[in-house]
Amino acid sequence: MDIISLRRANLRQAIDAKLKSEGFSSDAAFCEHYDLNPSHISQLVKGHGSFGERAARNLERKVGWEVGTLDQQPAKNLFGGESLANVPRVKARMAPVLSWVQAGTMTNVEAVDMSQVEEWLPIPDGDCEKCFYLKVQGLSNYPEFHEGDYILVDPTLPFCDMNSGDIVVVRKFDDATFKRLVIEPDGTKYLQAINPEFKPNIIPLDQDCEFVGEVVDCIRYVYRAKKKPRKI
Repeated sequence: MDIISLRRANLRQAIDAKLKSEGFSSDAAFCEHYDLNPSHISQLVKGHGSFGERAARNLERKVGWEVGTLDQQPAKNLFGGESLANVPRVKARMAPVLSWVQAGTMTNVEAVDMSQVEEWLPIPDGDCEKCFYLKVQGLSNYPEFHEGDYILVDPTLPFCDMNSGDIVVVRKFDDATFKRLVIEPDGTKYLQAINPEFKPNIIPLDQDCEFVGEVVDCIRYVYRAKKKPRKI
């Protein structure tokens, strides 16, 4: 089942669960309670309206469902005719995929308008509520990171706790980049591209550089008959 069809099926079962558990008399009553447009919801369910990433995430937030709920499968394991409030929370949590421009103009993911985020990806188990993804551009850190990879950034970790060899994201004049942190025995700190062919290979850390966060995970999509994510 493609992602759009999955969202429609999940939404239908979720609404049915709400009708049963909360006593709504109809889809219209459900929509009125959550300040939703009945016509729009009907179109989403019946397949006549666009059901993209932004629409799914906005709907989840309005109703109070966990982000990514409408993308989970199989639908019967999520809803099963019961109220979502009585269904165990899905272990996989979602993090927004931000642009490098967004990463270069903030150091806290809370500064980003999440209603404008169009792509979300699951994050590993653990406490990473403010983590976000960035999509790798270029080959400066090849072969450890490929162009198109998604790196997971934790902006809550302090720079003073970083060690030599850690992969960090920094911004300089509203431009963000990620490189390996090098700390020399005398305390000198600089960034170094992993790809030895990248010029300049060494980037000094000066007063204009601001730490954004540490790269704590990476997802690589391997394109085959079906697109499957592989963590590295």
